[in-house]
Amino acid sequence: MWRKVFSLLPNRAFSSNPEIPTLYSFLQPSIFALKRDPPLPSTKLPTQPPKTLNSDTVTSLETTLHKSLLTDDTDEAWKSFKALTSGSAFPSKSLANSLISHLSSLKDVHNLKRAFASAVYLVEKNPGLLEFETVESLLNSFKCAKTSAPAFALIRYMFKNRFFVPFSVWGNVLVEISKKHENFPAFLRVFEETSRIALDEKLRFMKPDLSACNAALEGCCHQLKSVIEAEKVVETMSVLGVRPDESSFGYLAYLYALKGLGQKIAELKCLMVGFGISTKGLFRSNLISGYVMSGNLDSVSATILCGLGEGGESLNLGEETYCEIVKGFLQNGEVKALATLIIEAQKLETSTVIVDKSVGYGVISACVNIGLSDKAHSILDEMNVQESFLGLGVYLPILKAYCKEHRTAEATQLVMDIRNSGLELDAGTYDALIEASMSSHDFQSALTLFRDMREARVSDLKGSYLTVMTGLMENHRPELMAAFLDEVVEDPRVEVSTHDWNSIIHAFCKAGRLEDARRTFRRMIFLQFKPNEQTYLSLISGYVSAEKYFNVLMLWNEVKRNVSIDGEKGIKFDQTLVDAFLYALVKGGFFDAVMQVVEKSKEMKIFVDKWRYKHAFMETHKKLKVSKLRRRNFRKMEALVAFKNWAGLSA
Repeated sequence: MWRKVFSLLPNRAFSSNPEIPTLYSFLQPSIFALKRDPPLPSTKLPTQPPKTLNSDTVTSLETTLHKSLLTDDTDEAWKSFKALTSGSAFPSKSLANSLISHLSSLKDVHNLKRAFASAVYLVEKNPGLLEFETVESLLNSFKCAKTSAPAFALIRYMFKNRFFVPFSVWGNVLVEISKKHENFPAFLRVFEETSRIALDEKLRFMKPDLSACNAALEGCCHQLKSVIEAEKVVETMSVLGVRPDESSFGYLAYLYALKGLGQKIAELKCLMVGFGISTKGLFRSNLISGYVMSGNLDSVSATILCGLGEGGESLNLGEETYCEIVKGFLQNGEVKALATLIIEAQKLETSTVIVDKSVGYGVISACVNIGLSDKAHSILDEMNVQESFLGLGVYLPILKAYCKEHRTAEATQLVMDIRNSGLELDAGTYDALIEASMSSHDFQSALTLFRDMREARVSDLKGSYLTVMTGLMENHRPELMAAFLDEVVEDPRVEVSTHDWNSIIHAFCKAGRLEDARRTFRRMIFLQFKPNEQTYLSLISGYVSAEKYFNVLMLWNEVKRNVSIDGEKGIKFDQTLVDAFLYALVKGGFFDAVMQVVEKSKEMKIFVDKWRYKHAFMETHKKLKVSKLRRRNFRKMEALVAFKNWAGLSA
């Protein structure tokens, strides 16, 4: 292999070309015309005997062509070009290339057809006018137009007329076109011809690069499935001096595995060592794919276990490969064989293998991803029957599937099973499960998972704690918030703050559950969390809504002893809190307390809008008489008079 035997290279003739009908269709104006009426100008260049043009006519036509290109008058430019070529004349090199570039840039097949005809004409009549960049631009336009026949025809026409454009200009574009349009036979013919030219003409710039060689090799192995054709490409690479890489060996591995050529696979492994290729992930994936396609499942298992046996590290097989493995085994009813494969792989995998890189994770994850979660459970059941240890890798994909499907109760039960087996989940897995539970409104599962998370001594609880608290608050479940907070408040891994208590108090007040709010407030103080202005605003709002103004008075008696302007030494006494207290106390008729708030606001230079409280007084106490209060309670009378004087009401 890779011997320099170029005689094996085929020299196919291009006369019997199956692409000719496709190319013919491309050139038909009636098929690709953009407008039916009026008909588009003909694209065909004249074939009648040429008429010689004098120099003045040539200059005039070139000037017209130049102006037409500048003004984007495509039809006039095309007409000028046709007139020039009809008279055996050619535009200047810059004009000729500008015309083709202009036509190919218009993105419609009609003008792309004109560009193709122009390029072919120049290649035949005056190839020196055609620049390499123009050829590349035209090929890229064919790629964008999703048409492959003219691209391959142009390259072969250049070969026929010995107009040799460097492979680097057109090679990669043709590779892309052939893959996109599954036109590999056409690419293979061009690949063989450019390889022959590079050698016969001793033109190194015509030599295909490694990418093109691998494209040819891939097509022979995966599409043609031909050992003969694949090995011809290998011979070509050897003669051209193109050094193979892991992909080259991978394509051959797939083909040899598919054909059951074990001896050749062994040779490939030796050659990889000889070429210094140490990474084998791609090679192994291709080998497995070939075995799966041939139905040789024993060799699939042997390849995986052999790979692990070489070092115990992860195989780095991709998701696609694992999906192929799972489909291959399950289509043959080999659930037991898959379970056995995971068991044997776990024995060989070292403790340093990342969980999501393990064979068990790959297999179970593939089952889930292709919609066969029930088969994943069957594999786990079979592993239990064989009394095997179930690693974390076989559990995690199922947990992720439960999260995605919002089967959070089942996920929680599985977590319990995992923990009972002695395995530990990381914080990220718990976070995802708790978030899924909260999204599904399965609050009990979320709380159970968080409790288990704490018992598992997971160090980072912050993310899940916030998820639970936020979810319960958004779903108006303050009673669960209170119970949850009471449970975790002394855990040093959880940062409980006054804000959390405020959230519960606010939710209780909003729901009208004032006794629960008051109880939470007392619990907060008992645990030495300092209430702030938001705590009191929530309580005042709740009490006002229930018209429990006496409770507001009790709050004021607590607050007035511990207020400050900035909140550093006590409760921050700002305009919002002043307004809340004044409104509630005026509505409740506690004018002595009202004037205390007024005095405190004056002392702290806080602006008070008197009109609002005047309005609250008139709304609630319009019929209250000072004379009646004088007889009942002289102190209350004085407070009322003081309020009226302050508010601007007649005493």
